[in-house]
Amino acid sequence: MLEVAKQHDFHFDTAQMPINVMDAHFRSFVQRVVPELMKQEIALLGMKPLGSGEILKSNTVKATKCLHYAMSMPTSVVITGIDSMKILDQALEAVKTFKPLDEVELQSLLARTEDAAKYGHYERFKTDTPYDSTAHNPTWLR
Repeated sequence: MLEVAKQHDFHFDTAQMPINVMDAHFRSFVQRVVPELMKQEIALLGMKPLGSGEILKSNTVKATKCLHYAMSMPTSVVITGIDSMKILDQALEAVKTFKPLDEVELQSLLARTEDAAKYGHYERFKTDTPYDSTAHNPTWLR
């Protein structure tokens, strides 16, 4: 997409993509796409820091650490779903306690999530279509 945009002299101001602790281990946006975004000065909108809640089911990391990870990436904004006061409080706590992860903390976190993440089980949007409205409504593409 970025190459095609460049060929047509189009510049994106922003790009939105999943940024979470499991990403580094499987079809990684942080490794494959984010460096090019930074090179082209395209603002990164990070979404799915909890992988729609799936990442927490891995029992490898807590929600606050997931949010801290996403906020430690070169994101302009981190977008997290908030469907209850409890989840809002969780997000506010993550903001209040945030400091960017240093390299040791980052590597420790990635080591804890590596086995759970390596096949994409907690990032189904990379391997399946449960969240793909277009796939579920092919007539939209005519």
